[in-house]
Amino acid sequence: MILSVSRRTDIPAFYTEWFINRVRQGFLYVRNPFNDNQISKINISPDNVDCIVFWSKNPEPIINHLKELDDKGYKYYFQFTITPYSDDLEVNIKNKEDIINTFIRLSDKIGKERVILRYDPIIITDKYDYDFHFKAFENICFRLQNHTEKVIISFLDSYKKVSGNTKGINIKEIKTEDMRYIAGSFAKIAEKYNLPVETCAEAIDLSEFGIGHGKCIDGDLIERITGYKIINKNKRDGNREDCRCMKCIDIGQYNTCIHNCVYCYANENKKTAINNYRLHNADSPILSGEYSENQINERKDINSFKIKQTSFFDL
Repeated sequence: MILSVSRRTDIPAFYTEWFINRVRQGFLYVRNPFNDNQISKINISPDNVDCIVFWSKNPEPIINHLKELDDKGYKYYFQFTITPYSDDLEVNIKNKEDIINTFIRLSDKIGKERVILRYDPIIITDKYDYDFHFKAFENICFRLQNHTEKVIISFLDSYKKVSGNTKGINIKEIKTEDMRYIAGSFAKIAEKYNLPVETCAEAIDLSEFGIGHGKCIDGDLIERITGYKIINKNKRDGNREDCRCMKCIDIGQYNTCIHNCVYCYANENKKTAINNYRLHNADSPILSGEYSENQINERKDINSFKIKQTSFFDL
């Protein structure tokens, strides 16, 4: 099983204590994002989890717990997002200099192959125009060129959930020609720092610029990290039509992240997110809210993807 922690909320930033408590207990509960009354019990023991993929804009709180994960035998890597926006778009994000330093610290601790730089989403406004992004992207690539092996980019999608949070902000539609111009410029910048660029869940073909379609839940990287072959690594997760991620189990819950980025599709309402955060109990099996035992359905169809007794290095 590949554990996604999490595309729905920033668990490393805000719920590290809860996650580590669940690791110690060996299981957790996950609420169905489309039906609050359906809750699954997930076995997250090291024998059942092939790899953990952490998603975060500030994983600093979990860094001091990584040794415990290592000692228990967990394998993991990070999708680490750094964007250049101010608090008009990102209300509750730490100082960007501190975030870059956290990236460097994490990379030095676990290896640059396990910390993937994300520059997403790309948003165009009068304030955040082409030149702004080109300068910001180059600065981040320059600072982190020796601390990651690639950069993943994406463009802001027109999620319906986003529109209500961005009123008053003149976000411009990014058309195909805009994507091509930005991507081509980004590719030239990243090439100077020997950083390949990939897209996340984008339909557009940017291969002429040397930019491929990325797999954020990446079976090839997981094999590299775990040291063994895994089955079904090319079976797509199905999260989005253009998503190429490997099948995984996401343990997060929508409307629980308090970064309060106005463009976030995972937070429909700021007040709801704050309320759900207040309902969080680090000792509970579930991330937020109450539950009853008759809601729990134990998932027994989730097993390790490992090909038993087969070493990756022997194949």
